[in-house]
Amino acid sequence: MKKIGVLFGMENSFPGALVERINVKNVDGIEAEFVHTGAVQLDKLPRYSVIVDRISHDIPFYRAFLKHAALNGTAIINNPFWWSADDKFFNYSLAQKLGVAVPPTVILPHKRHPEGTTDRSMRNLEYPLDWEAVFAYVGEHGFMKPVNGGGWRDVFQVRNRNEFFEAYDQSRDLCMMYQKAVEFNQYFRCYVVAQKHVHIMPYDPRQPHQQRYIQNLPDYDKKLLKRVEQDALKLCKALGYDLNTVEFAVEKGIPYAIDFMNPAPDADLHSVGPANFEWIVEHVAEMAIARAKTAPHVQELQWAAFLGAVPAKTAKKPATKKAASKKAKKEKSQKDADHDGEKRSGQEPKG
Repeated sequence: MKKIGVLFGMENSFPGALVERINVKNVDGIEAEFVHTGAVQLDKLPRYSVIVDRISHDIPFYRAFLKHAALNGTAIINNPFWWSADDKFFNYSLAQKLGVAVPPTVILPHKRHPEGTTDRSMRNLEYPLDWEAVFAYVGEHGFMKPVNGGGWRDVFQVRNRNEFFEAYDQSRDLCMMYQKAVEFNQYFRCYVVAQKHVHIMPYDPRQPHQQRYIQNLPDYDKKLLKRVEQDALKLCKALGYDLNTVEFAVEKGIPYAIDFMNPAPDADLHSVGPANFEWIVEHVAEMAIARAKTAPHVQELQWAAFLGAVPAKTAKKPATKKAASKKAKKEKSQKDADHDGEKRSGQEPKG
């Protein structure tokens, strides 16, 4: 029997609904349950073919447990190796390389030295920072947020320089980014599952948490929605995430990717609403079952594989005419020399 495990924390509605949905499908040889683990032995193989991870970003023990399981053939949703390495500034850098619109963004040095470091640890750092260059690039209306973070924790909206430095002073030893504010008139949050299914949800981050998902949908431009779908897929395929949400803020018809490092996205019934909840439960269930059918999975331990990319193979360059001619002359000279040697030794050359 192949087991699909769901690893979760404080959330209630999604984990139970996912286990129930997988089991009600009654797929031969596959069943789902909540993950149960204690101390993990180095030489003991995992009992799960697939694990849907909803909590390891907050609990290092779970992250280490999942890496061990992945190394031994368990399919982890999402990849714990890449999730550990990823950060939001890299996300924006990658998006720009892919041609996905992102707002001007800078990464800032820590306001307070990280624990265990001193001024001497920062001798490579420019001081004082060129704040004029920062404001010239981003502007004075923007958002300051951690390079690693989620759930809108430690996110500050700033409208002028005074507010910028007030927010920066509150950032403690976090590594922060400063990003230009998008004056949006439309905003979308997209579920992306298995790097091929996209569910676009109108969303308003200015509202209280449980009112952000817009239930009465207005009409949207079809070309805009198509671009949002394509950009969401492009980002998740490049990052290698099988479960993610991608957020777009639309200004003057351009969808700017704002946040797309959400490998354990909000899937609570009471916040996303019944229709969105049904969609995510069904599609994650189908993905987990598909992975279980092809288990075990051998993890490719290369960074390119974590990013969903295949390392490029260096093609051999064809020989130039000059080089080919030189090689042919050398071979002919060697053949003539062999022929003369055979004559001198009384042997007839073989045809």
